[in-house]
Amino acid sequence: MKPQMKIRVGFEMVYDCPQPTPIIFTLNVHFTRVSDLVGRDDLSFDPPVPISAYRDSFGNWCTRIVAPTGRLRVSADAVVRDSGVPDVVVPQAQQLPVPDLPDETLLFLLGSRYCETDKLSEIAWNLFGQAPTGWGRVQAICDYVNGHITFGYENARMTRSALEAYYDRTGVCRDFTHLAIAFCRCMNIPARYCTGYLGDIGMPPPYGTMDFAAWFEVFLGGHWYTFDARNNTPRIGRVLIARGRDASDVALSSTFGPNTLESFKVWTDEVGVS
Repeated sequence: MKPQMKIRVGFEMVYDCPQPTPIIFTLNVHFTRVSDLVGRDDLSFDPPVPISAYRDSFGNWCTRIVAPTGRLRVSADAVVRDSGVPDVVVPQAQQLPVPDLPDETLLFLLGSRYCETDKLSEIAWNLFGQAPTGWGRVQAICDYVNGHITFGYENARMTRSALEAYYDRTGVCRDFTHLAIAFCRCMNIPARYCTGYLGDIGMPPPYGTMDFAAWFEVFLGGHWYTFDARNNTPRIGRVLIARGRDASDVALSSTFGPNTLESFKVWTDEVGVS
């Protein structure tokens, strides 16, 4: 049996709420990776609060609480087994005609809150209409987006859409992902947004500040495949948290009242081989 890498993943957030505030968290490891967990990845709250949980319409595990007045620390710390193999590359994967697509993929052809396919369709066809179909077309989209947008946390804006990212030419990983997803959908390729942990395993230093990451998956040749317009190279050790149409479906936290996020830390570290 091939040895498996172990990756320690986790986060800590500290909120300050001037009044009791309902919050929904989408921060647990995705159900498709639960069998890879060494132990559990339960969310921990300080001070302790009553919690309830549910699966949303995309199958993501969500946790509901009412944060008390004052400071609340929420955290998780877990170890995940991983193959240590980079993202798969399948250049021969072909695009399916829309009539042949499975019903469950069709939602990911449609426009959504941050991916305005109606406004980007003409741009997409002008840019990629002559690109090879299938894998080659998605890679052409990633190459374009990677070169078109300049990454920088100082450019982060939670309300920026794919269309705005196209014109602003600045952003963070979610902006790269939204623009690439929108272009794929314009070219009739189902694409869905992913959020999770992605460390610097296998990459040369220097390493940046760790954060949650965004990438996307496309449906080609009957399978979903991972692409990453921001990094634009196969990476090791992605740990999925949630999938959806765009960032609005997979918000790490949704708060329903005034609050201040006082601190925020994320870690993704290789801790050994099993």
